[in-house]
This record gives sequence, structure tokens and C-alpha cells, in this order.
Amino acid sequence: MTAIPPATPVRIHGPEHDADPRRSYDLLRLQGPVGLAEISPGVVVHLVTDYRAALDLLHDTSTWSKDTRPWMDQVPADSPVMPHVQWRPSLFFADGAQHAHLRNVITDSFRLLDPHDVRNLTFRYADTLLQQFVMDGEVDLVAQYAQQLPLMVFNALFGMPDEYAPRLMQALSGMVSSDPAQMAAGAQSLNEYLTSLYAAKAQQRGHDLTSWFIDHPNGLSPEDVLQQVIIVLGAGNEPLTNLIASTLARMLSDDRYFGSLTTGSLPIQHAIDEALWNDSPLANYSLHFPRHEVEFYGTVIPAGSPVMVSYAAANSCPHSNPPNEGHRSGNKAHLAFAAGPHACPARSTAVLVATAAIERLTSYLPDIKLAVSAAELAYRGGPIYRSLTALPARFTPLHPRRRESPSQRQSPKPDAAVTVSLPG
Repeated sequence: MTAIPPATPVRIHGPEHDADPRRSYDLLRLQGPVGLAEISPGVVVHLVTDYRAALDLLHDTSTWSKDTRPWMDQVPADSPVMPHVQWRPSLFFADGAQHAHLRNVITDSFRLLDPHDVRNLTFRYADTLLQQFVMDGEVDLVAQYAQQLPLMVFNALFGMPDEYAPRLMQALSGMVSSDPAQMAAGAQSLNEYLTSLYAAKAQQRGHDLTSWFIDHPNGLSPEDVLQQVIIVLGAGNEPLTNLIASTLARMLSDDRYFGSLTTGSLPIQHAIDEALWNDSPLANYSLHFPRHEVEFYGTVIPAGSPVMVSYAAANSCPHSNPPNEGHRSGNKAHLAFAAGPHACPARSTAVLVATAAIERLTSYLPDIKLAVSAAELAYRGGPIYRSLTALPARFTPLHPRRRESPSQRQSPKPDAAVTVSLPG
């Protein structure tokens, strides 16, 4: 019998993929529900592109492990995906009881956040950023808004004063640089931020995530506490930035949403749902490894071989719309936040912050529109995220006396103090 030649891995990194990721996913589907993909030079994984297969994998903890350590020697130390796949003592790479032990700390702590306070907190920092450009008539909504706002919110949710937010931004900016010196400086800056954060919260607790991590009855070590902070940053910052930016891009390039800025014909949540279905801010991730050789949706996968889920491909596959659930708009069954025991534990908070950020922007600038055609928008390289490089927009500049948003009477002024407090 003639042996079937192995499939050629489809490259999901580089300019061609960044320009047209759907082409990459279509090529992968030709291999079946599970295909071979190169996520960086020399690093090949099985990639799940089928919606049903992705759900089955994400819910099956007996067949699959999240521990990357046995595979790490196959990833070059200088690989651009190394920061995303390198094992850490966090819930991303834990299984079973250890995963539940760590995850409960995050889920319990996020439940203590009052949604009204988080919304007002987002308004506060949105106002701070908006005040910097509303008189200019033009803005890059990625660099001047979407990239900055989530870190300002996270810094406050961690319990740090506002002046620490720029340090956090600088640290993370350096860590994603292609310059080794800047990467090292960014890592050092993040370490200094985390050291200051833990020292401050260990000395005096507050109504914030870090304090709740420290005091959780699961009894985390100082290292584990800071790993939870890193996980919140890693899992929350880039996807939230991408969600805000991609939703704004959709609203400003689609006449249905352009009209909704003033008429309210289509709500912001509609645009967010469409962005989550069509431009998943976390495109490919969720590494799994079979504990033993397994045949999964027609593909034999050896024990310990890396398998990644493509949220973007699964959402756009022909079977991604569950039966009897109608059109995708308003349908929450997308996989942008994963599924199963490793699903995002802060989904509602992320959507709340994104919604508040977009509401605030459009209340200030109801006539804002793209400064370029939607076809001219470009995306930053990489297999993990779907990230706009820039989102240039134009609007009628606000007169100095009209810089206050019409809705600010119902929420804090930019210089008002807002604290995240325990419910009740």
C-alpha cells in the first residue's frame, strides 16, 4: 500500500499570512479539521480549524495536557513565539487540581469587582486619553487610545497609583520589541513594576486584584501571586487592545454602524460580537499535548505533540454557527474567549471595558470616521494575535469649552478619584 505523504505545514506567520489569514485557514482546512501549521521558523504544530473539533478538544481534560515542558527543547530559544509557549507556574500551563487551585484565585477575585465601578474607571481613563487629542481633529486610535487604555485600567485594578501606568506601558512595549536590548530593558522594567506592586500590597492591602490574590484562602506564595498578575496582563492586555481597535475599525468602516453613532440603530455590543466572530483578537493559541497517541478527527497525533486551537479559523469555519441559534450577531458562541475549563475567566470584565471605551469615544466624537479606506488598514505580524498596526481617524475638533463629553454628568470627571470597591 502506498504511504500517504505528510502534509506540508501552512505558514501562519509572515507578511502573506498577516495580509490574508483567511487564505491560510482555507489551506489548512484542505488537510481536514486538524492541519499542520508553522507558527514560527522551524516550529510546527497541529492546528485545529474546525469549530466542533475545537470544542471537543477544549472540553477534554483527560486526553490533553497543557504542560509545555516536555516540548520546550524543540522551540529555539530566540523564537518569537517563545514568550507565549514557555512554561510558567500559572494556570495557562497547569492541569487538574493545580489548574483549579490557581484559576479559582482569579475567578473569585474578578467576581469581587463591581461592574459599575469598572465601567466608571474605564470612563475616567478614557477621558484622560480623549482630552489629549479631541482638539486635534485626527488621531491614531490604536497608539493613542486602544493600546493605552487597557493598561491604565489594569494598573488601577492591580491597586497601583496612576503614575505607575506609564511604567507598565513602557515595560510591555519593550518586551515585544525586536531589539534584544529593548526586550531585556522591558523585562527588567516589568520585574521592577511587579516588585513594587507586591511590596506595596504586602504592606497595605486595598480593594484590588493583587490584595485579593494575596489574601485568597488558596494561600498563594508571593511568586504565585505575581504569576497571576502576569497572566492577567498576558491574557488580557493585547486581546483587549485588539478588541477595542477591531470593533472601532468595523464601526467606522460599515455604514450600519456609522449611522448608529448618532441614531443608535445598531448597538456597540452588536459590533463587538461581530468583531469577536470575524476578527478574533486572540487568533491562535491554547496549546495542548495528547497524553498518549490519539486519533483526533481523522488525524493521528503522537503523544506529546503540540496541538494549537485556531479561534479565528474555528469561528469562520462552515460549522461555527450552532444549529438553531440564528445569525452570528448577538450570538455568544464564538471561541474568541476559548471554552471549557481553560476559558477566559474575565470575559465579562473584558467586554465591559471594551464597551465603555467605545461608548466614551463615540459620545465625545459622534462624527468620527476613518481617515483611510478599510482596505488600507494593516496588521502586525505574528501567529498569536490579530493586531491592527494603526487606525487613523478624523473628526470635527472640539472647542476648548466643549471638551467635556455630554454624558460626563453621569460619570466621573477626568480628575475624579475612582476606586474599585467590594460589592455591598
